[in-house]
Amino acid sequence: MADSGAVAGLLWDRWLPEQVRRRLVEVLPGGEADARSLAVWLAGVHDIGKATPAFACQVDGLADGMRAVGLEMPYRREMGQDRRLAPHGLAGQLLLEEWLEERCGWPRRATSQFAVVVGGHHGVPPDYAQLDDADARPALLRTPGPSQQLWRRVQEELLEACAGEFGVRERLEAWQRVKLPQTVQVLLSALVIVADWVASNPDLFPYAGLGQSPPGGDRVGAAWVGLGLPEPWRPRLPQGSVAELFAARFALPPGAQLRPVQEAAVRVAREMPEPGLLIIEAPMGEGKTEAALAAAEVLAARSGAGGVFFALPTMATSNAMFPRLLAWLERLPTREGERLSVLLAHSKAALNKDFAEVKAASWQRIAAVDTDGVQESLRPGRENVAVAAELVAHQWLSGRKKGMLASFVVGTVDQLLFAGLKTRHLALRHLAAASKVVVIDEAHAYDTYMNSYLDRVLGWLGEYRVPVVVLSATLPAGRRRDLARAYSGVGGQEEDFVALEEADGYPLLIAAAPGQLPRVERPKASGRGSQVRVKALSDDLRVLADRLEAELAHGGCALVVRNTVDRVLEAAKALRERFDASEVTVAHARFIDVDRATKDNKLLECFGPPETSDGHRPARHVVVASQVAEQSLDVDFDLLVTDLAPVDLLLQRMGRLHRHQRGVRPEGLCEPLCLVTGVADWKGVPPEPVRGSLAVYGRHALLRSVAVLDLPSGGGYRTVRLPQDISSLVQQAYADEPVGPAAWAQAMDEARREDDALKAAKAKAADTFRIAIAARPGRSLVGWLAGSAGDVDDTRAGRAQVRDAPESVEVIVVEQLDDGALATVSWAGDGRGGLPLPTGAVPSSDAAKAAAACTLRLPARMAKPYVIGRVIAELEQFCVPNWQARESLWLAGELILPLRPGCQTSVAGFRLSYSPDDGLEVSSD
Repeated sequence: MADSGAVAGLLWDRWLPEQVRRRLVEVLPGGEADARSLAVWLAGVHDIGKATPAFACQVDGLADGMRAVGLEMPYRREMGQDRRLAPHGLAGQLLLEEWLEERCGWPRRATSQFAVVVGGHHGVPPDYAQLDDADARPALLRTPGPSQQLWRRVQEELLEACAGEFGVRERLEAWQRVKLPQTVQVLLSALVIVADWVASNPDLFPYAGLGQSPPGGDRVGAAWVGLGLPEPWRPRLPQGSVAELFAARFALPPGAQLRPVQEAAVRVAREMPEPGLLIIEAPMGEGKTEAALAAAEVLAARSGAGGVFFALPTMATSNAMFPRLLAWLERLPTREGERLSVLLAHSKAALNKDFAEVKAASWQRIAAVDTDGVQESLRPGRENVAVAAELVAHQWLSGRKKGMLASFVVGTVDQLLFAGLKTRHLALRHLAAASKVVVIDEAHAYDTYMNSYLDRVLGWLGEYRVPVVVLSATLPAGRRRDLARAYSGVGGQEEDFVALEEADGYPLLIAAAPGQLPRVERPKASGRGSQVRVKALSDDLRVLADRLEAELAHGGCALVVRNTVDRVLEAAKALRERFDASEVTVAHARFIDVDRATKDNKLLECFGPPETSDGHRPARHVVVASQVAEQSLDVDFDLLVTDLAPVDLLLQRMGRLHRHQRGVRPEGLCEPLCLVTGVADWKGVPPEPVRGSLAVYGRHALLRSVAVLDLPSGGGYRTVRLPQDISSLVQQAYADEPVGPAAWAQAMDEARREDDALKAAKAKAADTFRIAIAARPGRSLVGWLAGSAGDVDDTRAGRAQVRDAPESVEVIVVEQLDDGALATVSWAGDGRGGLPLPTGAVPSSDAAKAAAACTLRLPARMAKPYVIGRVIAELEQFCVPNWQARESLWLAGELILPLRPGCQTSVAGFRLSYSPDDGLEVSSD
């Protein structure tokens, strides 16, 4: 108990960001001193429930010693299953509530909001039924009979001793009138959990026996130095002009000019009455990422945030962002000796080279050390020295429970949405988010189900006063309103948010905060722009090949975007019959990870910014890609052919046209050209999208897109001005007003009703495991996670829960050699190819990690309810028992897909073939 309290004090003094401490300080009458004392006291008493028969009976030898001094208790076998009704956290909550009421004179209604921190220190606050069940069995807390009063005296003496030791006895009378917001209860719970975990680590706090102290000085100081937790980021408010700030923080290309939206974002971040929500709507390629990081630095300095979490839609976008964050961190002004913890947060982060390099460079052994002579390490460093901070991936700040507590995190948006999912140790995710500035990129990319979680999380972030920056190039006005309303909470007036929906202009900035009127800022356009000629094209593959052959007669690079992998592969096959095979490249999500990374790097090398692609850009080439080309890659093409998609995604794809300034474009391609395919019959009433696109996007969004594009029916062109037309097209497509010819009205209305019903069903489904909005101050967290999803947050089940993802099957692809032996795929680069994977033993760490980098998600049709059981059953036949050992960290529990010579195999009636050029192809046997 003393160790936990002492650790909580150090966490408060040296690890908790000011932004978190403020939330606790502002609700307690004694300010900072009260807040620290409360946190330390709750950490100190958190295990009081262990002083009960239900807990103490577990080890006979120790229990006999207690019986010898009069603390009678049944033996464990005598107590039976009832013992489980009073786990020590719940028992501790009941004991603390009783002591506060009976010995300290608190009203009963005031006790639970404090004691629930003790009750929930193992990750889930108890619910009322659990409390009633334990309360109805007093023998679990004190053995009836002669020893009952002795049990009570021991429990009360421990609580009195903690109140005295941690200096709260004189403060309890004032605290009984405090109404703790649920946000404060969550933060205190998280702090107690962290303190408990640190103090329970035997490497940091070795058991020394009663009356003994570890050699070499202070026990807690030794543990703290051995733990070596990096302190939070403490930024100062940047001085000087916005241009000077950007020049200092980013490696801008020669001649780069500050964009008006970038200047406005930093200015609004400086001028907001208090840090809150900042929505930045601006065109693709306008520097929104840099604007977000610059604004985040300003907001963090003002709010006391101790880091930044940058949330992105996919692992690919997260991987691309991680080195950009590292580069920005290297340019931040820091204190001498400052260490900043960093994390890449997604399910395959361990395979990312950039993150692996940070981890390898920052490994340390966590164990208590002698503090004699190293007291200097416990003092803050000097401020503002011109040296980069040490960036570390701290071992303790890792894993799905603690990883998000790192100061700087790049990860998939799931990691943020998990803060809205009822799951064990949710308080830790809330502490992680409450400590940072949160940046949400590509906010238009999320569906109704995900937005239900996002809005709920934004509501809690608003309650925590966490600064949030939202980025989008194509945000519907209704979504803009919903984001601001969710963050600002129920206190705002509805008309204030309606005005946000009606705000025009592009680029556009929105600033909002609880209790304040939203602010709208309309920065000037940067002057960058283009006029894209858009034309409908038949979905016939021969027509596609003819048109590309004609357009690329004098050279040029074309991007063909198809909405399904099967359509990608069909188009690539047809185009290779017309072009040389080396002139057609395929990119989609059905590649093993190592091949996907190789392809992404090759695409950037050939089609990326001029500084990386000059000298590598081919004279003539066609890239046939799925949606992976929409947002994860900074690539630039002369010509675009795209399947019909929702208009915001079409505009994202158009952003890949003439994206960078180059010299002379090929003849005939000097002006951007976009050809729209994926419609079975353009003359239909209304035009009918192809089946694959309907399955991905739904009829309503696609028909609205056709209607607002209004492509000439006679085969002519319409011009889309980028960025001038982006906002108007998006708002028309997502507005409630009818669009399109009158003859389409019946079909459009039917599609809208289907879409409304689907969205309503998704919103209802999302509510099953979604936490409630924060209740009024003083309402206890009891029952906060009732009906939880379990311990599933950053798991496949958890990711499916917050994304409403259909069932999927992921496999590790290995090669089966002629002799039946297994090996990693032969073509993998960086020395990972052809490594033996023995079945009679645990493979080497290098070979196992190389194999784990070859994961692949099977197509959705192999995960349909009527076939997934058979697919998994057949894949489990390849289970290697020796790979399930504890030492097999990379392979245990994974499904293995061995490819026979020729890279083919069969599973559950499906014929699978794989190549590093085209990825996985699936057909029926």
